[in-house]
Amino acid sequence: MAIPSIWMIGDVQGCCGSLDTLLAHPSIVQEPDAQFWFAGDLVNRGPQSLQTLRRIMALDDRSTSILGNHDMHLLAMAAGLKRPSKNDTLLDVLTAPDAGDLIDWLRHRPLAHFEHGHLMVHAGVLPKWDVKKTLSLAHEVEEGLRSKNWQKIFLKMYGDEPTFWKEGHAGSKRLRIIINTLTRLRMCNPKGHMVLNIKSSPEHRDDGLIPWFELPNRATENVTVVFGHWSTLGLKVEPHIICLDTGCVWGGHLTAMRLQDRALIQIPCHQSLNPL
Repeated sequence: MAIPSIWMIGDVQGCCGSLDTLLAHPSIVQEPDAQFWFAGDLVNRGPQSLQTLRRIMALDDRSTSILGNHDMHLLAMAAGLKRPSKNDTLLDVLTAPDAGDLIDWLRHRPLAHFEHGHLMVHAGVLPKWDVKKTLSLAHEVEEGLRSKNWQKIFLKMYGDEPTFWKEGHAGSKRLRIIINTLTRLRMCNPKGHMVLNIKSSPEHRDDGLIPWFELPNRATENVTVVFGHWSTLGLKVEPHIICLDTGCVWGGHLTAMRLQDRALIQIPCHQSLNPL
């Protein structure tokens, strides 16, 4: 029995108009059983974070949504442990009459998803992590987010250390490196240590840093890793690497790719923020 079509979708970032246009595309409308995998950063920076959450929630069991760094930031704000920054567009979510339901739904989303030979994360995976390890570590954070005292996670989340994985990491160090890897990673040094303050595209750098997916002997090199988070990298499609962040909020595109045959849909987006 053939599996339903699965459309993998890049960072929406509160651009619900673009998402609605994508979901109304003829290639998708003609597949009423299609499934949707969202690569995280559902909210923030764009003008319609509230509508975006409601729209994706309404897809119910047709959607799988990975948590990104902006989604985690919203949860930290809801927990009362992070103040908004000047470019945040999350107040409509936090003041909505259904805010409690929205936050509960969001904190029950996964940080990694694996199915049909495809591993989806928001940002990346460290070279020592295979699929089983990635899912196991993601589950450690997910259990905390789904617990009664879920707010406590955000007391430990912020910071750039540690930069490399050790099995002996425990407590706040362990939690932080898992979250940073799955939601913030772009570049590593040649030893495989994370460098988290880099946003530019790899070809514009001459400092010896390496995109995480180009590190040698990566444990996930034989599965397809699907991610977003890196708008300056843009659409990147290789046999085992798919980046779907094409800068929707910057006036780029909202991109969807069908898992089965890599058919592509790109929706032009209105610019919500100026990258300069």
